[in-house]
Amino acid sequence: MLNPIKGFLVEYALSLPPLVLAFDFNPQSLTRNRSITLTLGSTPATRGGYDFALPTETARVAQGVAVEPESFDLEILLDATDRMNDNDALANSLGIQPELDTLRSMVEPKTQGPGGLQVLASLGFGGSRAFQHSQTASVLLLVWGSHVLPVFLKGIEVAESAHLPTLVPYRATVKLSLQVIEGNNPFYAVEKVRQVVGAALNTGRTAVSSIGGLF
Repeated sequence: MLNPIKGFLVEYALSLPPLVLAFDFNPQSLTRNRSITLTLGSTPATRGGYDFALPTETARVAQGVAVEPESFDLEILLDATDRMNDNDALANSLGIQPELDTLRSMVEPKTQGPGGLQVLASLGFGGSRAFQHSQTASVLLLVWGSHVLPVFLKGIEVAESAHLPTLVPYRATVKLSLQVIEGNNPFYAVEKVRQVVGAALNTGRTAVSSIGGLF
């Protein structure tokens, strides 16, 4: 069995309070999704794209095709049992409630507060409706292994499985839905360079293997 490694969700902002969630994370539980959308409409394209014969025609073939941003669905376990066994006072009284509160704060709208700090809109700054013009969603960094990806947290699903006598949860399975922010930012730029290098290494390995199979 693989030992889990640490993963992190970090809010990329001057926020109050600063939001950071650390969790044990096994990469086998990660699902990455990417898709394209076809919007050919009433164009003279054939089903699924335009006619083509040469590689130079691929730009025309792909007209009306949009690449959707990559998304992640991952499942993490939040468990305070070890800390409770070590007589951690916070864990013994609050279990994993602080971690769940952190996740809830990551999906709630923020607004600009005094001194440029971002605070929860529900604290009284700005309007009362979620994501009004003056309110914004949190930009988060998903950090695991060599990856640091800017993401939006689109959804949280919490399944609590163990509680303290006060009904405070101390163990829960949490499903997170994340969407990568694929704009012009330093984190995504580094990820794309890593991706291109990885693809080149794979292509080179495949070419060498194919040539070797001819002899």
